[in-house]
Amino acid sequence: MKAKLFFLLLCFLAFQVAVVAQGSRGGTTGSTTPSPDRSKGPEGTTDIGKYANMDTLSRQGRSGDYLLGNVIVAGGALPWDPIPVTVSCEGKTLYTAGTDPKGNFQIVAVEVPGATLGTEGAKSKPASAYIGCSVQAALPGFDSNVLTISNRNILDNPDIGTITLNREQRTGGAAVSSTTASAPKDATKAFEKARVEWLDKKPDRAQRDLEKAVQVYPQFAEAWYQLGKIQETSNSPEAGSSFSKAVAADPKFVLPYEHLAPLAAQAGKWQEVADATAHELELDPRGTPQIWYFHALGNYKLNKRDVAEASAAKALAMDPLHTAPNTEQLLGVILADKRDYAGALAHLRNCLTYLPNGPNTDIVKQQIAKLEQVVPREK
Repeated sequence: MKAKLFFLLLCFLAFQVAVVAQGSRGGTTGSTTPSPDRSKGPEGTTDIGKYANMDTLSRQGRSGDYLLGNVIVAGGALPWDPIPVTVSCEGKTLYTAGTDPKGNFQIVAVEVPGATLGTEGAKSKPASAYIGCSVQAALPGFDSNVLTISNRNILDNPDIGTITLNREQRTGGAAVSSTTASAPKDATKAFEKARVEWLDKKPDRAQRDLEKAVQVYPQFAEAWYQLGKIQETSNSPEAGSSFSKAVAADPKFVLPYEHLAPLAAQAGKWQEVADATAHELELDPRGTPQIWYFHALGNYKLNKRDVAEASAAKALAMDPLHTAPNTEQLLGVILADKRDYAGALAHLRNCLTYLPNGPNTDIVKQQIAKLEQVVPREK
């Protein structure tokens, strides 16, 4: 029976890498949705840039279902990628969101799993439940001020204000490359033109201008990175090369590592996965749910189970909405491999409270069925 359980774990890991690869190509990181007007409310989704108008919200008849805010970078432009925003209460992350291309973010009512591991079903958590919680942005190389959600925001105005990011004085990694400021005029012009084309959903034109930018200035790390993202969405084999050139141009530029890790995972190059994630975490110790997830996956495949367990738990704690695919399932696999079958069973059961129906859910159900045959005998 244990042999069958091990086979199911291996099947899960193979399925997991495929799902992660799809997510890295089609996730919000590459969102090209233009920014909406902040006078409009959310559509009831955490997807970046998807908003409905106020008439829709008034028809719903629920106050406190959403909050709005925005993020700015002091003395500089916003990065192309969404900026993570977290809502924390008593030191625990309860909600995560991302900015749109103009820095706007939304906190909306969501369906969340039950508080107890292993319980079925979900319950709705309106934005008004976060009164008294703190909101801040997370961008490597920058400090964020903190906003507090108050009754005034909920009752009078859903706009909770502006989060300002200021560059840190310490040395370390950053989400904005130092090579951008030194780019010559022609390269900068091509880069900015590519950004406009990217926002206008014209990736082919954006790619041509990014190629022009790196031709003029081969050390343009951010241009290489954005070029790699466009190539990644079209499954181009050149994406990995572009991300690597971004890292070579500026080793302290953290964003490319989060794309190099899933590409290495697809190829089964687990040492490269572990190395890329470890290097990013040296530059940005806080990390992201995605980078901690790949750090766990790479180390698990290298038989470093304790490191993998700690990293998977870290990713899960940072990601209450489960935006990083399969983290809790991976933690369950790690625990099962360490013969903590009861712990594995609890996490896999919890997965069923939020996973959509599909092949992955079927695998989890099979894993649960096998584990349920083991756990009673060990009591």
